[in-house]
Amino acid sequence: MATTQHYGTGRRKTSTARVFLRPGSGTITVNNRTLDNCFPAETHRLVIRQPLVLTENLERFDITATTAGGGIAAQAGAIRLGIARALVEFNQELRSTLRKAGLLTRDPRAKERKKYGMAGARKRFQFSKR
Repeated sequence: MATTQHYGTGRRKTSTARVFLRPGSGTITVNNRTLDNCFPAETHRLVIRQPLVLTENLERFDITATTAGGGIAAQAGAIRLGIARALVEFNQELRSTLRKAGLLTRDPRAKERKKYGMAGARKRFQFSKR
């Protein structure tokens, strides 16, 4: 018996997420931990569930995700993109709905690199006239 599985990769900042959608009851597992255990803040859990709520597939799939790199917020954003991409793989008709909500666009913002002769990316060292 082969179970159908849909895959999506999500990235945000320096975080990457591999997301697997399997038919089920709606449990979400991240790095072999429950969603509540992995993301204590309600806002992050809402971000992760957003594509499922929008397409009305919340109770239809069991989701397994593995994340690496970045912080909690970046990992939540990466999982969201991975879920959206996996839903499109499952059903191509959901693409327009997810695209209108901006869930299929990878957030390009990342940390700006530090430049030489400066304290950070933009901050300069204190200027001394004499």
